[in-house]
Amino acid sequence: MNMTEIQESLLDQNPWWKGPFKTAFRHRDIHAEIQKYLALPQILAFTGLRRVGKTTLMLKIAEDAIQAGLDAKNVVYFSFDEFKGTELRRLVSEYEDLMERDFRNGKYLLLLDEIQKLENWENQLKGIYDTFGKSIKIIVSGSESLFIRRKSKETLAGRIFSFKVQPLSFREFLSFRGASMKPQGLYQKELSRLLDEYLLTLGFPELLNVKDKEIIRKYIKEAIVEKVIFRDMQQLFKIRDISLIESLLNIFMDEPGQLTALPDLSKELGVSRQTLSSYLTYLEESFLIRKSYNYSRNRRKTERKLKKYYPAIISAELLFREDDISKGKVFEWLIVTQLSAEYFWRDPYKNEVDMVLAGDKPMPVEIKYGKTDFKGVLAFMKKFKVDEGMIITKNLEQKHAIDGKKISVMPAFKFLLREQLPANTTQTRQ
Repeated sequence: MNMTEIQESLLDQNPWWKGPFKTAFRHRDIHAEIQKYLALPQILAFTGLRRVGKTTLMLKIAEDAIQAGLDAKNVVYFSFDEFKGTELRRLVSEYEDLMERDFRNGKYLLLLDEIQKLENWENQLKGIYDTFGKSIKIIVSGSESLFIRRKSKETLAGRIFSFKVQPLSFREFLSFRGASMKPQGLYQKELSRLLDEYLLTLGFPELLNVKDKEIIRKYIKEAIVEKVIFRDMQQLFKIRDISLIESLLNIFMDEPGQLTALPDLSKELGVSRQTLSSYLTYLEESFLIRKSYNYSRNRRKTERKLKKYYPAIISAELLFREDDISKGKVFEWLIVTQLSAEYFWRDPYKNEVDMVLAGDKPMPVEIKYGKTDFKGVLAFMKKFKVDEGMIITKNLEQKHAIDGKKISVMPAFKFLLREQLPANTTQTRQ
């Protein structure tokens, strides 16, 4: 990329340099979460699946900074999505020449989107931070956790905080729709209907008002899955058998939450266990799947047991099926992924609960789209000596006391709107 191209890109990507700027941002929980980190010297890194709103969040931070009094010409945004060959120091130099500025003098905000596309980005970013760190706040984004979390640990030690930007939560969806629906007891039917509408978005802001099945199907396939697999993953991991990645992901998108034994799955796909394990890691690092462990108080036993894999997005075919079994799978996927649940539980007698909310006192949670069943929850409570359990349903709400154990039956919409629900963000320090 020559000087003219860099400067033209800077001008195109920074409209606030020439006039007023207003982003299309609507409230996200993570926006409030990161406020306390903006005044710190550390770099902030946003990771997450494609199209979940990382760029919009960065532009909102730019808008906030300008409204708070920072000179708009000192706010610099640049996306490396199409310009992976651009060197960071050259970008800084071209900005300084174009705007007649010096990063050593004054205060600046530097927003670098899709940073992992930049070769050797960690060392390049470290050089900029060490040179200009006292005068600039740096915020970066990347679609893959591997390059934010793993490679940056040593190079950027102590210099970076990482946040995962999740798809929209149900609470955020309601906010986007301008639907407060309070008190909940007055709007139970409306909230149940809105939960069905939310499900069709799969948590992507761009699908907020889309109900056409073909558009949703095309969006899932082309805007998310194919771009991540054929563009991001292929570029980053140099995958030899891209069809295997597709097959593996399709299995989980059609059958979310199935019990998975790696030896059986490797035999079914005709690949070595080592290859399968590597490809599963690629899918996890690209935020396309996440695994859930069979709960045990012994961590070693947990690691050795069967696992479940949940996709970040389910297939359109499963989403639009009308049979109760498929609806039950979609319903379970929704609740588990909303909570980023780490554990399920299954014993040798096939007693099972879909989620275990771990803590000092683990909470067994069974997810039932249709008829409620207390067997698994009670078995867990007895084995682990806990007194409270929960069953999440489509609309049913009840309280039960069985053998001295308390079981709450709660509608999904009410469960997802609980104030104590874990925040839909993840933050780690490198």
